[in-house]
Amino acid sequence: MRGTSGKKTAGSVRKTRRTNGRPLGTEMVAAPTKHPSHLGRKGPGQTPQLKVRMLLRIEWKVKIPEELKPWLVEDWNLVTRQKQLFQLPAKKNVNTILEEYANCKRSQGNVDNKEYAVNEVVGGIKEYFNVMLGTQLLYKFERPQYAEILLAQPDAPMSQVYGAPHLLRLFVRIGAMLAYTPLVEKSLALLLGYLHDFLKYLAKNAASLFTASDYKVASAEHHRKAL
Repeated sequence: MRGTSGKKTAGSVRKTRRTNGRPLGTEMVAAPTKHPSHLGRKGPGQTPQLKVRMLLRIEWKVKIPEELKPWLVEDWNLVTRQKQLFQLPAKKNVNTILEEYANCKRSQGNVDNKEYAVNEVVGGIKEYFNVMLGTQLLYKFERPQYAEILLAQPDAPMSQVYGAPHLLRLFVRIGAMLAYTPLVEKSLALLLGYLHDFLKYLAKNAASLFTASDYKVASAEHHRKAL
């Protein structure tokens, strides 16, 4: 979660050079083999701005609300120290959380173009989550559980299985991925505004989305597999 701060742009949007630091410990694993295209699919090709971002390894910093930061620490503690696992399938999965957020925004009487933007962002978050879950959003101790899910439900999108804690982890990582989108900086700043709005929604509903009771102590067999 640490980075070397760069210039501030567009209010709370910050760009940072990527470091070798890992959020909440060093057990999250390697980069994904493909890049989700949903959020940036309408952008131009490899623009000069994109080339610069890629060459400098510049990532866009997604600002996690202060109310959610303690939960990131608690999630890390439950999994890596207490050796507990988030129970799957989630009582409220990522798909449901995103759908409820979209419905909430629609109920506020947004005009058509804003509703379209919400639909695009929700679809993009879901796509990023499904691509990045297995490669960037799991701690080492969770990997045997993930392998079991793949065997039991090989065709199920991970957004249908996992819940809020893993969705929150996505926002620790997604800034680095945005460095590779073909969007100009103005569009990226707008996109980050939507992502921050969703994070505010998570913070507002944190009491119902994040709870230690959704975790359970791992079995002895799981401990053996995780070695």
